[in-house]
Amino acid sequence: MEPITIAVLSASIIFGLGGASLAGLKAWSGWLELKKMELAQVSGDRGLPPATGRIEIADLRERVRKLEAIAAGIDI
Repeated sequence: MEPITIAVLSASIIFGLGGASLAGLKAWSGWLELKKMELAQVSGDRGLPPATGRIEIADLRERVRKLEAIAAGIDI
């Protein structure tokens, strides 16, 4: 093979790999931006917990009160 053919072939391979790398980096950057937006949306929705969560917390508080009363010797 001629040296010019080898040089053109190797340059084409290098430019092709460079283009594929740039495309991959662009895709990676877009994916990271998507994940950042999803996290911002999730953290922005932190209002009141769902009703079932509030009911469970109320039940747990009542159980703690009963256990404290038992520990203190008070009959409920």
